[in-house]
Amino acid sequence: MPSMGDTADTAGAADTAGAADKKQDRTAAKLAKQIGAFAKQHGGAEGQLAHIGQAGTRIVLVGSDGGWGDLVAPTFAVAQLAAEKAGLTLHEEFDGEFAARVRTGPYEWTRMAGIQLGGHEN
Repeated sequence: MPSMGDTADTAGAADTAGAADKKQDRTAAKLAKQIGAFAKQHGGAEGQLAHIGQAGTRIVLVGSDGGWGDLVAPTFAVAQLAAEKAGLTLHEEFDGEFAARVRTGPYEWTRMAGIQLGGHEN
């Protein structure tokens, strides 16, 4: 038969787990709102989740117009939940077909190549 201390320990663990779940839900809801705003601005969006180590999971977004951006979730589970809440279609990989939708502008070209080629810094 469990003692009173055992019951209190179990209740405390449940409260901690419940608080963690609520925090994850709030974080996912905030990310879903940002995903939705991006999709609205770019005529729709699709995405891909990429592990980035201890920093979490990157949610890469590609808009229907070729615009792109990313968000970082603390965990893969939170990233998946955010994508689900936002109704984001996810790709398993950032493959050639999906990547070909990305449209880069002068800023990206100067950042990617300009600095290495002696161009000005942005």
